[in-house]
Amino acid sequence: MNTAPHPLFRPLAWPGLLLAVSLAACAGQPATAPAPASLTGTEWRLEALGDSAVMERSQATLAFPETDQVAGNGSCNRFFGSVRITQGQIGFDQMGSTKMACMGPANEQEARYLAALQKAERYEVQGRTLLIHVQGMAQPLRFVQTRP
Repeated sequence: MNTAPHPLFRPLAWPGLLLAVSLAACAGQPATAPAPASLTGTEWRLEALGDSAVMERSQATLAFPETDQVAGNGSCNRFFGSVRITQGQIGFDQMGSTKMACMGPANEQEARYLAALQKAERYEVQGRTLLIHVQGMAQPLRFVQTRP
């Protein structure tokens, strides 16, 4: 009578079997895209509002102080709200702002900027540049990073 254990029950057989199963499971699978960079803790200055340049010495900013939170300056007024970020998608909700008097071009820029944030769909980070793609805009909002 043979008392030797079956080959699968030998201690050294399991690591090889697990490796083979893992490799087989991965074979033929498409490579996944790298996860978008985290925005939490970053701050950005608006450089382009779609296909329009922003006003010279613009104060328009965007910050992500904590997970799920957004804040910034629209051009005259401070704004704040919540943000949903998942796998390159972005959406801004429950936006509020201060109501300081804002005249002329700064007021127009602020209205366009805040309206664009409400229609944001996805984002991408390219080095120190943040692009936010907006529904109905041919070109994305473009920001430069001011704080990592």
